[in-house]
Amino acid sequence: MAAHAAGVAIVTARPGGVPVGLTVTSFTSVSLAPPLVSFYVDHASATWPALREADCFAVNILAEDQHELAANFARKGIDRFATCPGWRAGVSGVPLLDGSIAHLVCRPHAVADIGDHVLAVGRVVATELPGGRPLLYHQATFGSFVAGQCE
Repeated sequence: MAAHAAGVAIVTARPGGVPVGLTVTSFTSVSLAPPLVSFYVDHASATWPALREADCFAVNILAEDQHELAANFARKGIDRFATCPGWRAGVSGVPLLDGSIAHLVCRPHAVADIGDHVLAVGRVVATELPGGRPLLYHQATFGSFVAGQCE
């Protein structure tokens, strides 16, 4: 799968008032009507139990200059929000990360165990589209998109 270039997002929530989040490269659109999106999480994720309990979560699609943020939210055993340069509370208090090119606020729609991962599907209830160029992940390296080519 390393040959497949993917966009990078951080899924965030604030169950019980405590912000949590993790980096995903498996984010995808599922349906336009109703508006559904999905991502996968490893069963071993320490963050998943808190995300699963949240009544709302945000998908923060990262900008090309947010590779350090993506790496920090993928690390285990750290306070990921301590390394976050900034965020604000969006709909239902979900953390929206500063500098992201898009925010999709979602309500949980479905969850399914698929192999060694959990498939999480959310229904989009609000969006913000600040814009910008996306961060990509390919061959275990972060990069950016240039029209007609990848850098």
